Parts: sequence; structure tokens; C-alpha cells
Amino acid sequence: MKRILFSTTLICLLVCSYAQKAGYYTNPILAGFYPDPSICRAGDDYYIVNSSFAYYPGLPLFHSKDLVSWKQIGHAMDRPEQLNTIGAGVSRGLFAPAISYHKGIFYIVCTLIDKGGNFVITATNPAGPWSNPTWLKEVDGIDPSLFFDNDDKAYIIYNSNPPDNKTLWDGHRTIRMRAFDYKSLKTIGEEKLVINGGTDIAKKPVWIEGPHIYNINGWYYLLCAEGGTGGNHSEVVFRSKNVEGPYVSYAGNPILTQRHLDPKRPDPITTVGHADMVETPDGKWYAVFLGCRPYEDNHYNIGRETFLAPVRWEAGWPIITTGNELVKYKYPLPKPNITKKVANSFSGNFTFRDEFSNSDLNHRYTFLRTVTDKWYSTSEKRSALSLKLRAETVSGTGNPSFVGFRQQHNQCVVTTEIDFIPKAENEKAGLIIFQSEHMFYFLCKSFAGGKPVIALYRSTPGEGMELLESKPLYSIDQNLYLRIEAKNAIYTMSYSTDNKRWIPLKDVDGKFLSTKTAGGFVGSVFGLYATSIGKESNAKAYFDWFHYTGEDDIFK
Repeated sequence: MKRILFSTTLICLLVCSYAQKAGYYTNPILAGFYPDPSICRAGDDYYIVNSSFAYYPGLPLFHSKDLVSWKQIGHAMDRPEQLNTIGAGVSRGLFAPAISYHKGIFYIVCTLIDKGGNFVITATNPAGPWSNPTWLKEVDGIDPSLFFDNDDKAYIIYNSNPPDNKTLWDGHRTIRMRAFDYKSLKTIGEEKLVINGGTDIAKKPVWIEGPHIYNINGWYYLLCAEGGTGGNHSEVVFRSKNVEGPYVSYAGNPILTQRHLDPKRPDPITTVGHADMVETPDGKWYAVFLGCRPYEDNHYNIGRETFLAPVRWEAGWPIITTGNELVKYKYPLPKPNITKKVANSFSGNFTFRDEFSNSDLNHRYTFLRTVTDKWYSTSEKRSALSLKLRAETVSGTGNPSFVGFRQQHNQCVVTTEIDFIPKAENEKAGLIIFQSEHMFYFLCKSFAGGKPVIALYRSTPGEGMELLESKPLYSIDQNLYLRIEAKNAIYTMSYSTDNKRWIPLKDVDGKFLSTKTAGGFVGSVFGLYATSIGKESNAKAYFDWFHYTGEDDIFK
């Protein structure tokens, strides 16, 4: 049997290398590709869920006791019968989940784009298991959320089409509502139009979306994103004495944006919006929202991240930022009496080390689309991840032999060791940095001219790759270490035979992987990847360790 051996001497360990300043927490609280956050509180516990698009398992879930020390507890959609993203583009799939808690039950409503629309799932334990989806065919739109009122009535609110489907300007959308029977998981009665267009229809606002309703001191507050998820992103608020409206726009809108600030300011946080709010037991309010950290000219590779900021109240309206106020990298702790030390392995600078010694993969790993055939294992070889070499490639819309780890810093290093004996030019295995089906770099051991080589490929339009660099290897069975180092716009591809002396193969342009260049809604993901490119193979890969270190200057 052909065999690929990936080996790296790492124990399953996560080490935060950034010392949080006493009395403060660090933003983003979930670094890397964790967009569209929604938050809820159940007693003294807080939970966040994020969009995952075509990645699997779907909808990552996080838990905290103090709003700043977050731990991933699993995914809400981790079974093939719950979620099928085969055939979906990377930026399709699951959009904008919203999590709620009511009378001992957790609810998530979400949109599965192109494959069923809106649905609701439930659980008594947010760590799972979550139910199979109940589809909400009457809910015609995206970004749904549930609101449970004090009278035990419930409502589902969502982004939808303009009245009579007549678009008056590009980006013209509405916010609509239906009553919801939370016991039978069904909508009730007629759809209500709540907001048409946005805060000021005379200014033709675009993409009013991501709605959430809160009942606070006798007012119903409607929080929405506006302006699209790019540089004009913002958060706006309306209020009414009646849950169904009419809602009045706050004169000081937006209550959160950075779009008007100097793009050349130091260490900018941009594109902020898509917020959700939560109240602490002592009556304080906090908002989670997405934002980005570009390295230059609004290029960012790590995607949209989750930030946390306090909410203050002025004349009966919630405010996150006003005027030239910056979203900050540090804020005072929400609960300093219980947070002696922030414990968050998703924030600041950290190192992730894994020897695959557990029976299950760490929750941080992700797959491209739903895993329907068990092509990987952590039990076949002790302290190793075994992987079948298969015909599927990352350029297609299937489920390739790819185990991903989000890029969470602008400056980071990923390393692994590979012992691979290729027999044909279509057999390749190594490290990939992946943004989409058409935007990635692949550093691998391969076969050319009857000899083993270390090769670097870049994706091309369609499902192809072009060779950027190749060097011969002295022995087909020699140990080989691979490394990808990101420094903002430059990714350095290197290899070694002893894990000590590194030989640079080539520097490549990281802007190729940026959202500004590649588009889409996701961030870049490192991957352990093995493929036989369209041909059947009986080869296997064994990954003995994986190593990620991220050190952004802002956190030093």
C-alpha cells in the first residue's frame, strides 16, 4: 500500500503567548474567520454562534462565564443528516445564525443558501446534540432571528425582498416579521412589513439585514446591520412601543461604524457591524459584532472576526461608537470580580500544538463540505491522523481530503513533517493555504520526471493549478518538513529535511488570498491536504502533528 506520513512532534496543547493586561480583555475575542456572531445568555452562561458557510461541521459554538474567556464546545450541525453542503461554493452554505434561549430550550435559526432556505434547530444542551432542521418555508429571506417577548409570545424577524418585489435601488431590502409558535416550531398568521429600505429611505440605504429585537424598559428595540458587509458596514437601531411597529429610526444612527475614519490610521479595525446585544445579570449591556483587521489598503486574509464592546445608553438609545470613536483592541473586563485571568485561546497571540492523541479531532479543525464517507481517522495509528488519498480536489465542490485550521493572525507560521512516497505525478500531499476553490497555494511533495520533488502550486481559473516552483529531492523516502509563514501580504513557502535548516522555496503574494481580491465571505484556512487529482488511489496519509503559531504585533 502506498503511504504518506505527516509527522510533527507536537502534543495536544494550546498555549496563549499574549499576556492580557490586568483588568482588560483583548479584541477580537474570536480571531480569524468567525463572522456574523449571535449571542445569548442562560443564567450565568453566555453562548456565541457564528456563520460557517460551506465548511463542516456547521455553526461553531462557544461558551463563556464572563464574556471574555471563551471555549469552543462544538458545532450545532455536526451530522450529515442535519447538513448537506456538497455542491456548494465555499461562500454559500450557512448564513448568519441567531441563537436564543427560552424556558430551558436553546434555539438557532439560520439560512442554508441554495439548499432549503430557513430553518430552526433546538437543544437542551448547547454542546449538543442539536435537532435535525425544521424548515420554515414561509420565511422568505435571510438572517432570521427569534424574539421571545415577556408575554411568552415569540416572533421570527428577517431580511426580505422589497414590497411587491419592486427594487427601487440596488441593495433595497426590507425587514419582515411573523409570529412564531415555539412549541410546534411553526410560523403563525400573516407576514408583517417592519422596515422598508432602512434608516432613511430618501438616502437609499442598502442591505438592511441581521435584525434582532429586544424588549427593554417598555420599548422594543430593533437592531440591524446596514450598508453591506464591506467598508460601509454599520449597525443601526429603531424602537417602538409595539413589537410589530411602527419603528422609529434613531436620529443619531449609526450606533456602530468605522467607515468614515482615516483608512491610514494605525492598526485599523474596519467593516464593523452585524451586531447582537446581551444583558448581564447586573444590568450591563454588551454587543458582539464582526470586524476586520486589514494589513494594507483594506486587504485582509483572515476574514471577518468576532469583537466585543460595551453598550452605553444615551437618552434611551443604545450606543457602541459615535463620532470618531474607535473600536478598541482593549476594553475593561465586564466582570472583574470573577475574571482573575482571561482564559481565551482564540484571542491575542497563541500557539496551537496537536499530536492527534484524542479519539476525536479538536473542534477548531474544519472540513470542506459535509463528510459523508469516513476518510480520516485518529485511531488507525497511535497519536496520528490518518487520511485517505482520494480523487477529490479543493478546486471542486465536493469533500476533498482536507483538514483545515483557520488563519487567525496576519503574522503566523504553520509547520508539519511529511514522509510520502509518490508513485505518479497526480499524487500530491502537503500544506495548503486556501481561500476559495479558485484562490489557494499548495506546497507539497510530488513526483515529476520519475523523481520526487518539492513543489509549489497556485490555483488557476477553473479547476486547475499552475506550477510556481519545484526542486528535486535526493531521496523519495526522506523526511520532509513543510512550512508556510505569513507576514501580512507575503507568504514564505519553505522546506527542511531536519526541522532546523529551512530552505525558502518561494515568496508569494498574499493579496491573492485577500477578500478584496478573492471575494466571498470567508477567511483563509491552512490545511493538511492530500489528493490523487481525479484518479482513484489506495494511498493513506498519517499526520503525527500540526503546529500553528500566531504573533501579531498589536498584541505584543
